[in-house]
Formats: sequence, structure tokens, C-alpha cells
Amino acid sequence: MFLVSTLFICYISKYVLNKRNQRNCFMLHYECYKGQDERKLDTETCAKIVQRNENLGLEEYRFLLRTMVSSGIGEETYGPRNVLEGREASPTLLDAQSEMDEIMFDTLDKLFHKTKGLVSPSDIDILVVNVSLFAPSPSLTSRVINRYKLREDIKSFNLSGLGCSASVISIDIVQRIFETRENSFALVVSTETMGPHWYCGKDRSMMLSNCLFRAGGSSVLLTNAPRFKNRALMKLVTAVRAHVGSEDEAYSCCIQMEDKDGHPGFLLTKYLQKAAARALTLNLKVLLPRVLPLKELIRYAIVRAFKGITTTKGESTNSGIGLDLKTGLDHFCIHPGGRAIIEGVGKSLGLTEFDIEPARMALHRFGNTSSGGLWYVLGYMEAKKRLKKGDKILMMSMGAGFESNNCVWKVLKNLDDKNVWEDSIDRYPETSKIPNPFLEKYDWINDDTMSFVRV
Repeated sequence: MFLVSTLFICYISKYVLNKRNQRNCFMLHYECYKGQDERKLDTETCAKIVQRNENLGLEEYRFLLRTMVSSGIGEETYGPRNVLEGREASPTLLDAQSEMDEIMFDTLDKLFHKTKGLVSPSDIDILVVNVSLFAPSPSLTSRVINRYKLREDIKSFNLSGLGCSASVISIDIVQRIFETRENSFALVVSTETMGPHWYCGKDRSMMLSNCLFRAGGSSVLLTNAPRFKNRALMKLVTAVRAHVGSEDEAYSCCIQMEDKDGHPGFLLTKYLQKAAARALTLNLKVLLPRVLPLKELIRYAIVRAFKGITTTKGESTNSGIGLDLKTGLDHFCIHPGGRAIIEGVGKSLGLTEFDIEPARMALHRFGNTSSGGLWYVLGYMEAKKRLKKGDKILMMSMGAGFESNNCVWKVLKNLDDKNVWEDSIDRYPETSKIPNPFLEKYDWINDDTMSFVRV
């Protein structure tokens, strides 16, 4: 009986330990795409692209240049090849495939090189590729499997239409699969195809996407194998998803469509800000109690019950929602969707200029790279040597649907790789307001006396 009891206890202990290990999600490495110098969209190139659009009148031209001036995007972002070659009005399937191959294979080649001796392509059990505006056949996952000769029993998932928050959705999918598979490895590839979806019309709400979105993407290697804990960069603490697509205005505030002249593009409406605020609020209601200390939650409950949502005098880190996020979180990885988004999220959560700096600098250097954008922000934090062992990072993303998908990572070692920022990190952050090259050459666009002109 003693032997049987001992064996039973050992079995239960092993079962519980395995289940616990299966809930692990370690990040072993990540890589971001950086284009070649000839792919950069500087001031002159952007202006030439705008001038090529024969559908624009003077007012639309001024609107586009004004948007560029206030966008927070710099001189070194990367554009799709067909647009730089002047073929934005007549993209081909090959243009889209080439753009995807360049981003996916560049980041995956670097990732496998950096983890050589640790993980090989034949070790990959799960593959998730997300891209919103391109769904070829065979799928993008099939292109990756063919390129790297991945195993026949690999579990592959090809996600489309999920917008800028697809990377966190992919992470959540991997974590859930990890719960049913021991000692597994997963790849998450996040990108977007810009070239075939360049808007050539004159609807102002649809022209915004041309000003913000740029070519970019990332690849991330994950595992739940406990033996790699000491080799991992971070561990996933929690992931939360919120979707408000049941509301008609939220569903249609960020949508792919054709304008009245038949030009396809991406429509961004004025309801976007409201939908984003609602989705983010729903998300944080679930996520924050998981990561903030009980003491802070009790303090918040007392303040809310007796005084409403207020801040304690002298507490500069208290957020606009009434919670001091710094009690449980150290860094804030905000999706670099645009200057207004970054500053709006920072203000509503009571974040400092230091907190939102990584997102602002990622937007300036690389633009809005859709679902891959979060990893450029994370790369900035690492290149600046901000990430120390034990730190917790909140990743916040929003995307079409409308949805908000957030997750929290715990840093497992001091990180200092300059990664994709290697050639530019020493120039950031700007000590003063980030200079905008459009202002010097196109400052006439802000002259309201020009508005009497109608073309």
C-alpha cells in the first residue's frame, strides 16, 4: 500500500507539474524587418507620390501634406516597391507576394540564424502567420512551410482581416495550443501588405492610411519547454482580448471598402477614437486585476466608492482611470498606430512622456507597420537597455473589428540587444520636438488664405 500510494503521489505530482509547464509561454527570440535604403520614403519621395495622383485637387493635396506634417513620421520609413516605382495604381499579384516574401523570409532567416544550435526549422510544431489585406492561395503559411521545409505534422494557422492587433491574437492562439502540447515550439509571423492596397482616390478618410502605414513586420519564436526557461528573453504572464464588433459604429469605423469612384482603400471614421476607448476599457477591466497588486486594487475601490475616480495629491504616476499602473507594470508597449493614438492612450492611462517615448520613436523611425508595430516598440526598449530582469511589459494593440488585444510579458534577463535599431538608436530620442522635414518645404499648406481655391 505504501508503494502504491507513493507511486500515485508521484504520478499526480508529475501530472500537475506537466500541466503547469504546458501553461508556460517563453519568448526565445524576435526579429523585426528593416528595409534597404532605396526603399525609404523621404520627404521628396512622399511628395512625388502625392503629386502623381491625378484625382487630387488642390484642397486634397493640401490635406495630405498637412496630415504628413502632423503624423509624427520621419524620413526613414520604408515603402512598398511598386509604389516607389510609380505603379501604385496598377499593382500585381507578384508585387504582393514579393513584398510578403521579403518581410517574412528576412525576419525568419535572421531569427533562425540567431537561434542556430538552439532551434532549427524542423523543430517547429506551430506556425501562425497574420496579414490583414492579403489572402493568397496557397496561403502564406504554406509559403513559409515550403521555404523552410517544415514538418508534415505542423499545426499552421493563416489569419487575415484582424488589423493591427493580430500579433497579440496570434500569441494568444499559441498559448492556448501550448496547453495541450508539451515541449513545443511556435513561430508567429506578423506583417501587412501595403503595395496592392495603396489608395489612389480623393476621399480624405481613406487617404489617411497612405500617410500612416509603412512596410514592416516581425517574427517571434516561442516555446513552452521548461528546459529553455534560462535561455528565454521573456515569459507571457497573461493575454486578454476584447471585441466590440457587435456595435455597428465600432464595426464600420475601420473598414476596407471602395469609395464612390470605385477606388479600393481603407476607411477610418471619426468614431474610431470612441470605439478604441471602449474596447481598451473592456480589455483593461479584465487584465489589470491580474497584474496589479491587491493593495492598489483595494485603494482604487475605496477611492471610487467614497470620492469617485480621483488621484492622490502628489502622485504623478496615477492614471486617468484612477489606478497607479506603475505598481504592477514597468513598461508600456503601445501600438504605434499614429501620434493621436499614442498620446491619447498615454493621457487616458496617466503615462509619462518617458512611458510613451518608445511608441513615438517607433512611429517616427518605422511608421505604422500594422500588426508588427509592437515589436519595433519592444526593440526600442531593449536597444535603450530599459528592460531589466523581473520587469513587466504591457503590450497594447487595437485593430479593425473593432477590438483591443493586450498581453503582459515578464522579462527573464537583462536585455541590451540593439536589434533593428542598431543604426539609429543613438539618435533617439530627440531632445526637442521631433523635426518634421515637411514643415520647411511645405509650410504654405497651413496658410488658410489658400482655402478659397476650389478645383
